[in-house]
Amino acid sequence: MRRLPPFPAAPRGFTLVELMVVIVIIGLLATVVTINVLPSQDRAMVEKARADIATLEQAVESYRLDNLVFPPREAGLQALLKPPAGLARPERYRQGGYIRRLPDDPWGNAYQYAQPGRGGAAFEIVSLGADGAPGGEGNDADIGTFQ
Repeated sequence: MRRLPPFPAAPRGFTLVELMVVIVIIGLLATVVTINVLPSQDRAMVEKARADIATLEQAVESYRLDNLVFPPREAGLQALLKPPAGLARPERYRQGGYIRRLPDDPWGNAYQYAQPGRGGAAFEIVSLGADGAPGGEGNDADIGTFQ
């Protein structure tokens, strides 16, 4: 009789130690990426707020050039979308408004408008930062035309 060769050895799986080493390495990489990415996101949100404020500031200036006055405090930034009530010369208001839509700040809050602004400024546009409250430091600091 002819002898059959033995069955091939079953493929060996990963040991618990090998799996644990891989999990630790993935955890370390995730930590390094998180530490490096989160501050970049915070900086990007602040820069977006500054860019939005600059756009709103230009729209307010265009409103003033057309209507010879700044948007009234009561109307706020909504005056950039549609003419406020009591506008002295409504025919001077730009057809379609001065901005397509009012953006929210990167933290989901509405931009604040004051007229007159701080320190004798004609107007002020402010984001209250990450905390949504006046004042603060770091990400919670106010961002506005006063800077």
